[in-house]
Amino acid sequence: MFTGFAWNPLGVTLLPTGIAIAATVIGTYGLGALTILASGALLLALRRDYRPAAALAAPLVLLALWGNFAPAPPTPPGAPRVRIVQPNIGQDQKYSVENEVANFRKLAALSGPPRPAPRLIFWPEAAIPAYLDMEPGWRARLASLLGPGDLLMTGADKVYFKPVEQDGFITQKLAGANNSVWIVTPDAQLLGRYSKAHLVPYGEYLPMRSILEPIGLSRLVPGDADFWPGPGPQSLPLPATLGRPDLKMGVQICYEIIFSGQVIDRANRPSFLFNPSNDAWFGSWGPVQHLAQARLRALEEGIPIIRSTPTGVSAIIDARGHVTHALGLNRAGFLDSGLPPALPPTLFARVGNWAAFAVMALLIGLAIAMPRSKS
Repeated sequence: MFTGFAWNPLGVTLLPTGIAIAATVIGTYGLGALTILASGALLLALRRDYRPAAALAAPLVLLALWGNFAPAPPTPPGAPRVRIVQPNIGQDQKYSVENEVANFRKLAALSGPPRPAPRLIFWPEAAIPAYLDMEPGWRARLASLLGPGDLLMTGADKVYFKPVEQDGFITQKLAGANNSVWIVTPDAQLLGRYSKAHLVPYGEYLPMRSILEPIGLSRLVPGDADFWPGPGPQSLPLPATLGRPDLKMGVQICYEIIFSGQVIDRANRPSFLFNPSNDAWFGSWGPVQHLAQARLRALEEGIPIIRSTPTGVSAIIDARGHVTHALGLNRAGFLDSGLPPALPPTLFARVGNWAAFAVMALLIGLAIAMPRSKS
């Protein structure tokens, strides 16, 4: 309802085990079915029905062996360089006008000086309080941090205005906004933009505004205007330069990453996914759970994921869902690394959740066919 909130599906419980490798075939919802299968095997074992328990457990053991021994592709020495910035800016500081300069200086310092090799620099969701397509001064400030070939990926809103008449004059009133990620070049140009498609109901927009606003519920969303959804998954081109190859970047902002099978443009597969987020809203448990679900998307799609958050957990996730680098909660810092390579498209990447539905149908069929004791 209202775009959904698929937080912590049952299959995430298998992520610490090798069985999670099955997500490359049946996805997270299929892992949920395997979790039920494992519970059934345990129940049968407790009842001393060892033969059917072993029959249920055998495929899980094989999956665990496959998962534990399946190698992750190594990051080659010449891989594109990435820097992920985590400024440790809390919600109480983020939207404060008096902290704007200090916040920018922190982001700038953690981005570091330009290097000989081109870098991909990643800042969190809504990292700066600027409208980059309307404020060339802000673009120049960002470009001053970049060396030749560098690209900066940062969160910043895109706003829309509508003309309204007031006291006989035409003025511009805020009509709506996109929660966006922009690509900024060293010459202060905007190379591309992605806008969030899965919006948080009551947080980024007010559902049924025309009904709820008259009864005083408009305060459930910040500001007077809603965020508007973008078109959905797309791959943004990052042109080759100074030894860096052509890349394609997919973007999923904040909780968009939790939607299994809905995170990439399948007709134009990206080289990696960027998942900027603002997990400072969610205490100490939410960020860790959010990271776990991002790991599942990497595993399902066979694509590395870059996460940048203001207060943690920022991370680099390889195409097998392993966290190769991370910055913990409430720490300021940065991560420097080569970009992990993508794997060939997994079966899940090709068919989506259809394989999971097939597994669930098979399990239901087995349950119906299984002989029952007369007692």
